Amino acid sequence: MSIAIKFENISKQYRLGLVSTKTISHDLNRWWQVNVRGKEDPYLKIGEVNDRATKGMSEYVWALRDINFEVQQGDVLGIIGKNGAGKSTLLKILSRVTAPTTGSIKARGRIASLLEVGTGFHPELTGRENIYMNGAIMGMTKAEITRKLDEIVDFSGVERYLDTPVKRYSSGMTVRLGFAIAAHLDPEILVVDEVLAVGDAEFQKKAIGKMQDVSKGEGRTVLFVSHNMTAVKNLCKTGVVLKDGGLAFAGEINEVVDYYLADETAKGIVNNHWDFENAPGLEKIKVKSAYVQYKGDYLTVKDEFDIVTEFWCLEENFSVNVSMHLYDMNGQCVFNVFTENKPLKKGLHRAVFHIPANLMNDGLYYVNNMFVTQAQCYFNHDHAHSFEIIEDRNVADWHGKWIGVVRPTFIENDYSFVERI
Repeated sequence: MSIAIKFENISKQYRLGLVSTKTISHDLNRWWQVNVRGKEDPYLKIGEVNDRATKGMSEYVWALRDINFEVQQGDVLGIIGKNGAGKSTLLKILSRVTAPTTGSIKARGRIASLLEVGTGFHPELTGRENIYMNGAIMGMTKAEITRKLDEIVDFSGVERYLDTPVKRYSSGMTVRLGFAIAAHLDPEILVVDEVLAVGDAEFQKKAIGKMQDVSKGEGRTVLFVSHNMTAVKNLCKTGVVLKDGGLAFAGEINEVVDYYLADETAKGIVNNHWDFENAPGLEKIKVKSAYVQYKGDYLTVKDEFDIVTEFWCLEENFSVNVSMHLYDMNGQCVFNVFTENKPLKKGLHRAVFHIPANLMNDGLYYVNNMFVTQAQCYFNHDHAHSFEIIEDRNVADWHGKWIGVVRPTFIENDYSFVERI
């Protein structure tokens, strides 16, 4: 089997908040060292890993550092890692949206990318015009695109709006059309970032089925980024884990997912606390603590508990609500609950979400907190904390793991019965 993509020593460095190196003297020094003296770029010797949880001392950050791996033709590769690990940066380099600081990528064939909502679309052009524009960018003739047009429109389900400018499309419609274009214009390599999460459940299922057809039936290569471990396992054969901009693990997909989840669990502390200087957040909101609160030495399926977030509101009468998303370790959202949106006084606040006893299944969970104002996300605190709920049934009663994400056993006792009819 031939190699479709080869990543060789890929690194990407950014300077925080700035373009270039801020001063003419720095830029001239870089140009002189590289282009005249033939030396290494002096700014490659400085910089820190991209760890968002710590306050850095350097203005330079390595979004990616020394990435090396190969992708076989016809493979479906899953790229997983926490937000900020470098996944999207790697795909942008592959798609030539940005250039690497060092290293090179060798890819065989045309690449179609779906990196984020609206990528590659001109908002003033209609859906039909954008299909032809994207095809032309990929090197296809007008006749080739026309032959594929009906398939693209049928798959996307936006026929009624085909001659409407895409600036009037919803995010879901945009993703539908974008994926349909990327998957049907005969690319040898299909690159799909987390955008499928925008679509509805029916379209996600349809899109994953199409990616399977593209890889298995047509022998094309697919690179798939997702936080949903179930989707990754169902679709991918191999995978890589990125961590703080580096390649942490690569191999068969089940091994890759197990490595990622084990690493996340090991770092997931039940109680997380930050001082003000290092607290996650933005100008108006800073998070002080994120933890679970319960009675006893450990948390079991029979216990009630509270998921708590303490945060500083730094603006008087700032209207915000906290939206708590609880996930299992496969990336499946168990449920989402939120507080009332109301103006808050300046100072320290606590958001508490009470979880009743006999509801949750045993297992590992993590929490994402979203601070929402005026129906918009103001700050998204991913992986705020994680915790484990353990089994508390006698071995004689049950000899395996209870099926399902939740297990409301109070229903068995209070709301379920058998009667003769």
